[in-house]
Amino acid sequence: MFSNKKVFKRYFLQKLEMTYGKPFKDSTSSDHFQTLGHMIREYVSSNWINTNESYRKDKGKQVYYLSIEFLLGRLLYHNLINLGIEKVVSEGFSDLGINLHEVEEIECDAGLGNGGLGRLAACFLDSLATLNLPGHGFGIRYKHGLFEQRIVDGYQIELPEQWLKHGQVWEVRKEDLAVDIPFWGVIDMYEQDGKLQFRHLNAETVTAVPHDIPVIGYETKTVNTLRLWNAEPTSLLAKDVKDIMRYKRETESISEFLYPDDANDEGKILRLKQQYFLVSASLQSILKNYKQQYKDIKKFHQHISIHINDTHPVLAIPELMRILLDKEGLSWDEAWEITKNTISYTNHTTLSEALEKWPIYIFQPLLPRIYMIINEINERFCKNLWSKFPGDFQRIEQMAIIAHGMVKMAHLALVGSHSVNGVAEIHTEILKTREMNLFYQIFPEKFNNKTNGITHRRWLIKSNPKLTQLVTDSIGDKWIKHPTQLSKLLSYQTDTSFLQNLAAIKQENKVHLAKIIQEQNGIIVDPSSIFDVQVKRLHAYKRQLLNVLHIMHLYNLLKADPGLEITPRTFIFGAKASPGYYYAKKIIKLINTVAEKVNNDKNIQDKLKVVFLENYRVSLAEHIFPAADISEQISTASKEASGTGNMKFMMNGALTVGTLDGANIEMKELVGDNNIFIFGMNAEEVLDLYQSGGYRSTEYYHHDKRIQEVVNQLKNGFFDHESNEFDPIFDSLLIENDQYFVLKDFHSYAKIQEEVNTTYKDQQKWLQMCAVNIAKSGHFSSDRTIKEYADDIWKIKPLF
Repeated sequence: MFSNKKVFKRYFLQKLEMTYGKPFKDSTSSDHFQTLGHMIREYVSSNWINTNESYRKDKGKQVYYLSIEFLLGRLLYHNLINLGIEKVVSEGFSDLGINLHEVEEIECDAGLGNGGLGRLAACFLDSLATLNLPGHGFGIRYKHGLFEQRIVDGYQIELPEQWLKHGQVWEVRKEDLAVDIPFWGVIDMYEQDGKLQFRHLNAETVTAVPHDIPVIGYETKTVNTLRLWNAEPTSLLAKDVKDIMRYKRETESISEFLYPDDANDEGKILRLKQQYFLVSASLQSILKNYKQQYKDIKKFHQHISIHINDTHPVLAIPELMRILLDKEGLSWDEAWEITKNTISYTNHTTLSEALEKWPIYIFQPLLPRIYMIINEINERFCKNLWSKFPGDFQRIEQMAIIAHGMVKMAHLALVGSHSVNGVAEIHTEILKTREMNLFYQIFPEKFNNKTNGITHRRWLIKSNPKLTQLVTDSIGDKWIKHPTQLSKLLSYQTDTSFLQNLAAIKQENKVHLAKIIQEQNGIIVDPSSIFDVQVKRLHAYKRQLLNVLHIMHLYNLLKADPGLEITPRTFIFGAKASPGYYYAKKIIKLINTVAEKVNNDKNIQDKLKVVFLENYRVSLAEHIFPAADISEQISTASKEASGTGNMKFMMNGALTVGTLDGANIEMKELVGDNNIFIFGMNAEEVLDLYQSGGYRSTEYYHHDKRIQEVVNQLKNGFFDHESNEFDPIFDSLLIENDQYFVLKDFHSYAKIQEEVNTTYKDQQKWLQMCAVNIAKSGHFSSDRTIKEYADDIWKIKPLF
């Protein structure tokens, strides 16, 4: 059906008329999207079936990647690129008077994630399929993904995200593979044949129904699976439930929202339900498939690897134990050995608040059998610690999985897995030497590093086709399959023609983004200004505040001297704050308040513009990264585990202004000190300062007039706001001692921005730096990351 445009057009028209019962002339863009989507799914269906059959026959090891988030974005154009049929479809549509890009706009972003964690999972699936590796994803089919953000009077307003409003063309519902998940109830223990047995009584059961999405590799016949679970009432048991409406509401809420607010017990229960729902459904599915193929359950870990993406799916450990003990009749030691050798864990944070803990009073009644198993794991682990460190109560207290009325999920992950990896070299070192040092002392062999990566097929080939063409024209197309070959571009860093083309492409992308900004925000920005971009989740440690305080400082300079020579800059922000994160929302309000003042001040002659693009998401990011000149990666050193936005900017020829944090360090090592703008304290200095308690933010406030001026402007109504609007920000900086060292790094940040300003004036030098960054970005392809996981942790091999 896609062999040439003539065949494609004939099949498309036939399919459209058969599906919608109307002639082509009466069809809509939505009809075109749905028809094309179904055609693509049909087109890959035989490869999808063959891939799964090949895995069964091959009997090689498979990996299952469990993640609470999969930030997929739009799949239409990405699938066309991976299948190599984008040209045929585009030309066929053109003949029919259809614009393929307009059809692409019909698709809703599959926003089943919050940020880097979920986007990483999506990139990993793409790389697994492209490398012909037997790997599948398991997640939750949230009815509403991450909320839709609106900015009203400068404030963030959250609306339900409706990615399923037009149905989901890529998924296949598989009701026959549904499984039941028990909550609440009691555990009945009884003896049978001299062996203790466990029976879950009076449980409230939820049915998990799988919806499978094909994951299409680039120019390969491999089609892996992303299975998303939907929570539905269990029809056979509904008669046993006293309050049917409550049961239905509570059941469906499990897969209704990504990250429900857990400020109260009701929210905590829902989050914990989601996590167990995901792992229980996934493991039951995995075990069922395994048993259809193999007889010996004791060899499970030789054929199956289960990876848990952060702490959310850690209940996979006790759930696998439950199945092996209660369903398969294995002894504790046998089950534990299999579980440990099956499970691997990625840690994504050093933030203590992100290392999940659950109160026992919630956990135990909701998941009674799982709690019993975790308690037993804890008892055995603590006993083992006692034999190694007799009398060291403090160590055991610090390392216990259950302590002080809480179940500690990261500790469970560390004890119950065979591999624990960080996501950048500095992050892994911090885990080993500081955050998880006690566990590292016991299990040094478990710890390893796997620096994150991004799929260049979406973040370069799809989002920046003209740069892709320039690269291919310059070095050939082998880099698409082998991204480290981008390094061949180093020989073009002084090639005038190449650099001119690079500049023209960047300018074209900036013009395109400027048009989007005008359409969405009503702000006219100059595409010849520096596009200085910070797009990421809004969190205090990511320090959007440092950026906006510096903008306020630049504005103050221009107010004092409108003739000041400064290269015009457009500061672009995109960020969502978690609905319950009051402080982060105040920073969004501050950015928009500053923007209102700066953008409407004629005296500064448009030398500064500030733009906050609402509802930051994958499809918007695809327009932002190619247009950026500056990539703001300014987190407090030691706090950002890796970052992946930094890699997307780098690959698209933006230069990094960053701290020595996360993968910025490895970027610096690759491109060299002269091709990146580094400022601020390093991780060691930050961690030592936390430990010593020697930081006094008020000293910086009193001794730096620039800081004093911008901090005072938070209070004195300078930006036409209520005088107490930004009290929480003011207080965080001075009264609460500036937890993320914004004021301490301010001088260094301002200084590096002056260097940016100077460097940009030398366009030849700037473009050479951009070329070096693009050339070195191939290292950060998720293909490299996944190959490392496959070889070092999962021990899986390509099928083809």
